[in-house]
Amino acid sequence: MPRVILHLDMDAFYASIEQRDRPELRGKPVIVGSPPSRRGVVCAASYEARRFGVRSAMPSATAGRLCPKGIFIPPRMSHYREESGKIMEIIERTGATVEQVSIDEAYLELTPADPDQDEALYRVVPIARELKGEIAFERGLTASIGIAANKLLAKLASDFRKPNGLTLITERDKVLFLRTMSIRALHGVGKVTEQVLNKAGVQTIGDLQDYPGDLRALVGSFGARLKQFALGEDDRSLELGDDVKSISSEETFERDTADRAVLRACLREQAEDISRRLKRKQLGAHTVQVKVRYGDFSTLTRQISVEDAISEQNEIYRLGCFLLARDRLVKRPLRLLGLGVSGLSEPTWRQLPLFT
Repeated sequence: MPRVILHLDMDAFYASIEQRDRPELRGKPVIVGSPPSRRGVVCAASYEARRFGVRSAMPSATAGRLCPKGIFIPPRMSHYREESGKIMEIIERTGATVEQVSIDEAYLELTPADPDQDEALYRVVPIARELKGEIAFERGLTASIGIAANKLLAKLASDFRKPNGLTLITERDKVLFLRTMSIRALHGVGKVTEQVLNKAGVQTIGDLQDYPGDLRALVGSFGARLKQFALGEDDRSLELGDDVKSISSEETFERDTADRAVLRACLREQAEDISRRLKRKQLGAHTVQVKVRYGDFSTLTRQISVEDAISEQNEIYRLGCFLLARDRLVKRPLRLLGLGVSGLSEPTWRQLPLFT
C-alpha cells in the first residue's frame, strides 16, 4: 500500500512569533536569546539574522559580532509552547495520524486516496496548501511542508524551499532529487560519519548511490541503512508515544566540591556520553538541563531550549556551562552534578543545499 507522509516545520518559529507580535521587527535580524553584553546563548534567529551566520546554541557574543545590527529579544518559552499547542490543534483537524517531534514540527500520515503511490502523493497537495493557509490565517505564521512516501524524504522536502515552502518528492524522482545533496543531509549522518565517508571520496548522496564497495567497511552496521537512505528508502513508522523522551547523566562526588576544573571535566564527560547516546539513536535535543545537589541534599535544576535540535558534544557542554554560570549554581560545593537533554527529534543540519 502507498504511504503519504507530510513533514510540517514552522519557519524560524521563536523569532517569527516575536516579529508577528511586534510588527516593527518584521524584516529585521531578530535574535532570541541573551544580549551580547551578557554571558548567554542564542535560542533562535530570524532568517534575516541567519544570513549573517547566526544560529541556535551560538554564544550571544559571537552572534553580536557576526550581526552587529541584530535585535536581541529575551525568550518567552511559555508563550512559544502555548503557540505550539494552538498550531498542533490546527494540524489535528486534518484527521491525520500525527507525531509531534518538537515544539515546532510534526509528521502527519494520511490515508492514501489512490492505490498508485505518486498519485496518492499528488492528491494531498491541496490538503497541505489548506493547512498552510489555516496556520497563516489563524496564527499569522508561516510553515514549510514536505510531502513524500516516507519520513526521510518528507523532512528533506520541508527543508527544501524554506521559508513558506511546499515541496513534493515523488517516488519516480526521489533518486535524482537526492543526488547533489551533501551526505550530511541524510538522517543519522553526523560529523564523524561525514568525515569517514569524505576520506573515502564520498561527498554527495549521489556518491553514496554509486559507491561500488560495501559501506559496512566504512560505517559498520549503519552501512546497509545508509545505502537505503541514499536511495530515498525509509520504512520508519510514526512514533506515537513509545519513543525516548530524555537522556541524562549524573555523578555524585566522593567529597562535595566547588573546584571549577573538576566540575568542567565532569560536565565535559557527561556531554560526551549524552552526545554519543543521541547519535546512536540518531536524535538531537532541543532542551538542555543541569541538575545540582548540595551537601544538605537540596536540589536545583535549570534548563534552556534552543530552536534547532543539537547533538554535538561541544554544544551540549557549552549550554550546560552557561546554565551553571547564569544562575550561579556553584555558589557552594556540590554533592552531585547532572546534565540532561530532552525535546528529542532528528538533529538539525544547518547547511542543506538547494537541489538544482
